[in-house]
Amino acid sequence: MVEFTTEPFELDAFPDHAAAARRVVDEAGLEVTVGPFGTSATGEAERVMAAVTRLLHDSLEAGANRISFQVSVLPAGEEVDAP
Repeated sequence: MVEFTTEPFELDAFPDHAAAARRVVDEAGLEVTVGPFGTSATGEAERVMAAVTRLLHDSLEAGANRISFQVSVLPAGEEVDAP
């Protein structure tokens, strides 16, 4: 599972860098949960790691100046509470 936040925060519109990050995790086929301070995506370890790499590239290209990550390894069959 990866939880991430892209910055800068923009309250008036959904920023391009946030849209790029969301597109990456959706296209990776991960289960996505959007929280008030971040987005979490859960899936098979190799898919999550590949998505993290692409998310970094795509979000930075789209204007992010900071991306915060927290990666958690969950035992098979275990779920984590959304942020």
